[in-house]
Amino acid sequence: MGEAMVRSMLAREVAGSEAIVVSDVRAERLSKLKNDYGLCTERDNRQALQGADVVVLAVKPQELGRLMEELSGAFNPDQLVVSIIAGATIATIAKGLKHGAVIRAMPNTPAQIGQGITVWTASSGVSESQKDAARSILAALGSEVFVTDESLIDMATAVSGSGPAYFFLVMEALTDAATDIGLPREIAEKLVSGTALGASRLVQETGEHPSALRQMVTSKGGTTERGLQQLEHGGLRALIAQAVAAAYKRAKELGS
Repeated sequence: MGEAMVRSMLAREVAGSEAIVVSDVRAERLSKLKNDYGLCTERDNRQALQGADVVVLAVKPQELGRLMEELSGAFNPDQLVVSIIAGATIATIAKGLKHGAVIRAMPNTPAQIGQGITVWTASSGVSESQKDAARSILAALGSEVFVTDESLIDMATAVSGSGPAYFFLVMEALTDAATDIGLPREIAEKLVSGTALGASRLVQETGEHPSALRQMVTSKGGTTERGLQQLEHGGLRALIAQAVAAAYKRAKELGS
């Protein structure tokens, strides 16, 4: 996701390659990022902070403790920290880094192509100008939604953060089902991906509720009605609700 942010910022000209410094424990990773994007690279995390206006934390939740121990007290008051670490609360990050200006954001994987959606919030120590800077970075990833209640971030993690995987699973299952009834896989994949894209765009561009659009395509006694009956009979709604609840629970566990 860190690389997706870099790619999107460069594509949208939010920042030039000379203004972005990346740090990673793996030398081969840094070499690739430097070659692919012309970025400045640094193996020392503390050194990477020098002169930065915005510092993005993009590590796995399990690595956060070590990172905070390493960077504790290293920030100057004017620097903004943006965390995209699942589950990690603003209070945890602010305390661990001994720094008050923290933004917590949850982007999702379509950010890789500038089509993501990010939910974010800010600590009281973040200025309006810093919020504007964060908004420009997150908007480069696609859409962004600011919330004042941090508890909504864990909820968003379970929906939009994990959500692409839910849709990928449905697309995978629909493709397999199409091949089971005889469609060649190449054709099935094109039909499924095109249908998924078109359905999403239809919701966005018409502003209609998904249920209204579903009813529009569901003729009495037709093929769609028969298929939907099977999905309802199989408990699709309940399974989705259980998946979101489980992901939300896990997000809160990561935060603790």
